[in-house]
Amino acid sequence: MSQNTLKIKDLEVEVAGKKVLDGLSLEIKQGEIHAIMGPNGSGKSTLCYALMGHPKYKIVAGKVTLDGQDLLKMATDERARAGLFLGFQYPREVAGITFGNFLRQAANLRAKTDNPEAKPAGPAEYYKTAGSLLEKVGLDKKFIGRGVNEGFSGGEKKRAEIVQMAAIKPKFALLDEIDSGLDIDSLKVAATEITAIQKENPTGLLLITHYQRLLHHLEADYVHVMIAGKIVKSGGMEVVEELEKDGYKNYL
Repeated sequence: MSQNTLKIKDLEVEVAGKKVLDGLSLEIKQGEIHAIMGPNGSGKSTLCYALMGHPKYKIVAGKVTLDGQDLLKMATDERARAGLFLGFQYPREVAGITFGNFLRQAANLRAKTDNPEAKPAGPAEYYKTAGSLLEKVGLDKKFIGRGVNEGFSGGEKKRAEIVQMAAIKPKFALLDEIDSGLDIDSLKVAATEITAIQKENPTGLLLITHYQRLLHHLEADYVHVMIAGKIVKSGGMEVVEELEKDGYKNYL
């Protein structure tokens, strides 16, 4: 089994007894950027939640490995520690936990997984790091002391997801419509920071998006079209141009 790879083979997923993913296969290597596009109800978000281990999404067939390890046998927290990250389409508010402490604890756990000898960063030590990460996406340092996503606007929540990705340094990141809720300027900032994170780490990215505008700023290595729980076409950025011109009519 090849290493540094997220490999999905013939994945079938049911939600409330209805099959949503129907034999989906995809392989992502670290450093690659994959985008999945498709109409509403095609299973894009289901793929993300199923990979992360949400109990609502029942795996009925298929295999998923992360660096050769059976991902489907891991609990959700084990998947996160192993290097899988999910940027939510609709981030939830978490009262009682400050954003800065959340970032620090998550970063410490990921670092310790990769290096058991890693020394955890304390609150004072991590404050500067957290402030720098926030600054890069245009968020004020005051967000460090606020509850996770509490009172954040839609755009601020999405930028906070990018900050989490930067702090955790995952091997693979699933970004579920990270572009929704962002204005044009915020989208450019988000795309620039995602690109910087992806190159520094490097991270394998799976971008779920309805809109071609994200891919105007964040060029994908591979673009996939998902229809009815299957990937029906894969290619490069020429697929985006085709969808801009014709939509999904050729696949429906």
